[in-house]
Amino acid sequence: MKRILFPTDFSEVATNAFEYALEFANKVQGELMVLHSYDLIPMDDQFFPENFNEIYDSVELANFEQFKEEIPKLRAIMENHQMEHIKMTHRLMEGDLRANIKKSIQEDKIDYLVMGTSGVSEWEALFAGSNSGSVILGLEIPMFCVPSGVKFKNIKTIGYVNHYTAKDKETLGVVLDMAKMINATVKSLYVRTHKSEIDAGTKKKWEENFSEEPIAFFEVRNEEIKQMTLDFISHQEIDVLTMLTYKNNIFEGMFVPTYAKKNVSEFEIPILVIHA
Repeated sequence: MKRILFPTDFSEVATNAFEYALEFANKVQGELMVLHSYDLIPMDDQFFPENFNEIYDSVELANFEQFKEEIPKLRAIMENHQMEHIKMTHRLMEGDLRANIKKSIQEDKIDYLVMGTSGVSEWEALFAGSNSGSVILGLEIPMFCVPSGVKFKNIKTIGYVNHYTAKDKETLGVVLDMAKMINATVKSLYVRTHKSEIDAGTKKKWEENFSEEPIAFFEVRNEEIKQMTLDFISHQEIDVLTMLTYKNNIFEGMFVPTYAKKNVSEFEIPILVIHA
């Protein structure tokens, strides 16, 4: 059974992502681990000689009380989606969010991570200035980044921008394993530019190696990789787009300035981030 970690600060963005995590757990017949991570206020005890411990205790208690109040709301969402059968457990952890996520991944044997994203634009959150942006780096498991307001829809098609490297082949294996679990197909896009070094033989060999897998390979000739990827998402009806962390700069440029010029309803999809 797959285990899905869902970190939350109980915001609207997080609650929206919880619905996505819930639906995904149902698709893979998995279970949810809800994590709330909080920071204690940094204080020097020499300035609080009498009530230092009381202040810390009160902060911890306040977070515990909030956690206790919010969990029934998540249970109500499960009932509304008729998914009470999904096992859900909880962790309340003090400290750095990324460190706590990594600790939970290891201790709780987590397979997937689902987080909501928000920021100056919904996509900027993937790259800077947000919890999800800071969490991305260094994770060893696939992570779904769900933009604010994006609702779960059945994942039929997973997009992948392919560069035909050894790392791409390894990552496609991970993506295909997930695709087969949820009865989805993978569509791989290669944008050939004047700098491209991939020959027809290499591409043909890949297609032969993956001939038994639920994947289709696409190629376009164009210098605008970002625009071709956006067109690919639209024309091929991509439900989730996979991103390797080492390609961050490509996706940042694509989704921050360019995405904002598009019809938002066309390209509001989650990103599946995989550590390179």
